Amino acid sequence: MVGQYEDMMGYVRHHGSKKEDRTGTGTLSTFGYQMRFNLQEGFPLLTTKKMHTNSIFGELIWMLRGETNIGFLKHRGIRIWDEWADENGELGPVYGKQWRNFSDGVGRYCGPECTTPHMGIDQIDNVVKQIKANPDSRRLIVTAWNPTEVDQMALPPCHMMFQFYVLDGKLSCQLYQRSADIFLGVPFNIASYALLTHLIALECDLEVGDFIWTGGDCHIYLNHLNQVDQQLTRDIPPFPRIAIDKKPLDEYEIFDFHLFEYWPHPAIKAEVSV
Repeated sequence: MVGQYEDMMGYVRHHGSKKEDRTGTGTLSTFGYQMRFNLQEGFPLLTTKKMHTNSIFGELIWMLRGETNIGFLKHRGIRIWDEWADENGELGPVYGKQWRNFSDGVGRYCGPECTTPHMGIDQIDNVVKQIKANPDSRRLIVTAWNPTEVDQMALPPCHMMFQFYVLDGKLSCQLYQRSADIFLGVPFNIASYALLTHLIALECDLEVGDFIWTGGDCHIYLNHLNQVDQQLTRDIPPFPRIAIDKKPLDEYEIFDFHLFEYWPHPAIKAEVSV
């Protein structure tokens, strides 16, 4: 299990094709890749470089609360969405809105200041109810890709759809990520959705199973190549363990998550392509 991410990074580094991209930076890219992490064996938080866990935990909390303004994040010292927000901190109907209030796009999204917002579907609440009532369902799906609102988002969702699966009292989750920034973004996404699987399992009185990450356009930005080469020379410490203080899904805080035996290599900095 340990080393799957580094294997993907190495594969794209050595076999990816040069491809232009929206940001103008350029990438090495391949289409389609999958990794599977047994969450019983450890929490898949990258160890070949130190990760900013507060950002990972805080962003997931932000999304689960249905937030779309970066004020919530900034209050907790998290800046990962700053480049995309407008002057008021708004991002449009991004992940939190789609997870907790998915709608058909009737009327234009106008942010939390709306006095009569269009009320949509709380996908997180629905999927929890479905898992509890019908765990064998093949419809345990949440999507952030809303074609009627995607043009109003500051950044269309990269991690766009996930599906849960229950077997032998264990909850597994598979994510489809259409666009995967291997060096900066993917480590966050793996840890975030592994944590989400833990939280939904707790909510449904289940154990955790596997987290499966599936990527579409899997790419390394050309200005990250030196950092990637450095990371690929490092040995791979084992994953840490995580403990969680159970709360309602929309009431978690960063201090409710506790990591043990996290012994990563030092962080490696790189610029975000916006």
